[in-house]
Amino acid sequence: MAFTETVARLKELNNGSDQTLTPIEQARRIAGLAQEKLAEDVVILDMRPACSYTDFFVICTGRNARQTKAIWDEVHERLKHEGRILPQRVEGATEGSWIVGDYLDTVLHVFTPEARDYYRLEELWGDVPSVSVEAASATA
Repeated sequence: MAFTETVARLKELNNGSDQTLTPIEQARRIAGLAQEKLAEDVVILDMRPACSYTDFFVICTGRNARQTKAIWDEVHERLKHEGRILPQRVEGATEGSWIVGDYLDTVLHVFTPEARDYYRLEELWGDVPSVSVEAASATA
């Protein structure tokens, strides 16, 4: 998806708001919100060299299904209310072992420790660069 198409789609999803985040800003915002909810092992992967359907993965872990749901709920609600950013699709929110929120340019993966160990996305996508999480901030 071309950048201009993505910006147009984000504005459409954001009810016409001009306050769209760039893909890296969106990934860092999501990572920061997850960290605020005490997500562990937060990683941002730059997926642009490897795939065409998204720019970044944000991967994090909650200690259990209840915490993964709390992390997802916080990210979802804050993005919805502050920036009118809604995911294109959400999977796994009912079960909570692996929640995937697709924000087009950024895909959030919230795992329980067991699910993260099983699926090992960082190993699967080991050839893509990571982005500094220290730069992640939950402030808008």
